[in-house]
Amino acid sequence: MKKVSIVSLLMMLLIPMTAHADWAHVVHPGESYYSIASQYGVNTHQLQSMNNDWSSYLSVGERVQVPVTLNSYEKDLLARLVEAEAKGESYAGKVAVATVVLNRVESNIFPDTLYNVVYDGRQFSPVLNGTINQPAGAESKQAVEEALDYQGYDNGSLYFYNPDKAESAYLASREVTVVIGNEINVK
Repeated sequence: MKKVSIVSLLMMLLIPMTAHADWAHVVHPGESYYSIASQYGVNTHQLQSMNNDWSSYLSVGERVQVPVTLNSYEKDLLARLVEAEAKGESYAGKVAVATVVLNRVESNIFPDTLYNVVYDGRQFSPVLNGTINQPAGAESKQAVEEALDYQGYDNGSLYFYNPDKAESAYLASREVTVVIGNEINVK
């Protein structure tokens, strides 16, 4: 029994679970897109794009959607998922996979942390077959960085699949957002 308690404690310490309410910032007096972007370490243009707002005026109490930010553990986890899930895909395909995962973190129909999205049931085969535990290559790590920078500029993809490898009537019925090589991203 003691070992279980120690293991549980270690897992809580080793696996950071960043709590994200809904990736929104409530505007306070005197704040601008620039000041909010600076606070979160993101580009002002990216923040405005995410909110589809090109004005410079914000109202006190307004909710501004902010990009997902990841700590080093979460970046590594996402890079390992990308490496395993998009093996054999182009660099653009790897960015697209990372983008889908980040969109899921922001979506209210999926869990609100990266860890919980990645380990949500049977969503990703690398989690099920253990290949997510293999280290990520430089290209997958760079794809994660690009996906983080790309937030707000994509088409809101929440799923990806390769119709040559998997059939899904559900995914085939969804709105296509982008096609990259053999991979189709959908909303």
